[in-house]
Amino acid sequence: MPLEDLDFADDLALLSQTQRQIREKINVVTASTAVGLNIHKVKSKILRCNTTCANRITFDGEALEDITNLHKPGQHH
Repeated sequence: MPLEDLDFADDLALLSQTQRQIREKINVVTASTAVGLNIHKVKSKILRCNTTCANRITFDGEALEDITNLHKPGQHH
């Protein structure tokens, strides 16, 4: 069974197999602002795995930053 999304105390990781799926999920998150969910565009990132798609993912009209690995502040490797 594939993971759909990962929810943490104050973080949300949206997982998708296609660009269309991630756009649909971002639209749902955008609509959630009406009930008090605050999204920080500067903190929001796109981590692509095994994909050649180069289309930018946008949130509220702004392109989200693409990253190559996930590193949370305070996390040591």
